[in-house]
Amino acid sequence: MADATTHPGDAPLLVVEDLATHFAIDAGLVRAVDGVSFELYPGQTLGIVGESGSGKTVLARTIMRLNLGGNVRTSGSVRFSNQSLLDLPISDMTKIWGREIAMVFQDPMTSLNPVVKIGRQVTEHVRKHFGISKAEARNLAIELLQSVRIPEAEARFDSFPHELSGGMRQRVSIAIALACNPKLLFADEPTTALDVTVQHQILNLLGMQQQERDMAMVLVTHDLGVVAGRTDEIIVMYAGKIVEQATTSEIFHRTSHPYTEALLRSIPKIDQPSHTRLAAIAGRPPDLADSLEGCSFSPRCPYAQERCFEEEPELEALATDHLSACWYPVGTPENQEAWEKNLLAGRPSTLAIANGQIVDDVSVHLPSGTS
Repeated sequence: MADATTHPGDAPLLVVEDLATHFAIDAGLVRAVDGVSFELYPGQTLGIVGESGSGKTVLARTIMRLNLGGNVRTSGSVRFSNQSLLDLPISDMTKIWGREIAMVFQDPMTSLNPVVKIGRQVTEHVRKHFGISKAEARNLAIELLQSVRIPEAEARFDSFPHELSGGMRQRVSIAIALACNPKLLFADEPTTALDVTVQHQILNLLGMQQQERDMAMVLVTHDLGVVAGRTDEIIVMYAGKIVEQATTSEIFHRTSHPYTEALLRSIPKIDQPSHTRLAAIAGRPPDLADSLEGCSFSPRCPYAQERCFEEEPELEALATDHLSACWYPVGTPENQEAWEKNLLAGRPSTLAIANGQIVDDVSVHLPSGTS
């Protein structure tokens, strides 16, 4: 199994091997996750990055066994603390949910029960797993609310979710997720519905809680800017597959896959002039119900050659801590040659970059200021 980083002497907390999740629909079989493998170690922070529809949320929910339904087809292996999660009955998974593995969902307004006071939502969680009294659970719940920086926690204990701001509701969701000191926390786009200032506060809160509790965390996001400086390793997903995996430093300093480069290019720069057009990625993600040939990113890639449309590249090691699936990796002479060839041929995705913000060799290297 491919793993981008080495952890001598440590046993992995989570091992995912060749994991696939397909959904049977009238239009065919949607390959939402297709052959994903990685390892996560105790205390490690992993970022999973990709556009909407890349498979990152389905991957997280598959690992937690939350993709239920008669049309779901799951294969591969998920081992957590030496337990095979995919083989466990749901009755056993309920003992793991919250206690061993927890998740902070994207929208706290839908993850919290709107007609139940937040205090009860926290206490019923800890009472289920710890078997403590109502009074003990109340005290613990108030401590949890205080630990996630909710002001006047005792008063908020008796509030309904709609009486709190979006940021406060997300803090409550984090308190519930952390209530039983899980070994692993999934944070699925935890700041998407929040304003920029609150986003920063929530991300810092998650990082602080992770350090205090020495737990592993998987941060799922569409924004590479969110995982910068907050993760040890990054997985970039596209069309249900890993296209690049490396340490965070490697991803930002030695980008290899054109899709990762495109994600980096699309991040707004502080020093760019106002009203500058954002560098959007040309085209749209593929329909995962269709049969895909070659590299799934090739229709949108500014470097794509004939081989890219016919042969799918394997996820291979470029260095000890770096995996990539590309025939023409960014920064190589082959990549530069492909760029120049497409430029002369007038390939639309290549011209879109050449005639936009990216007009020099930065098109085949990291954006300015990130090296």
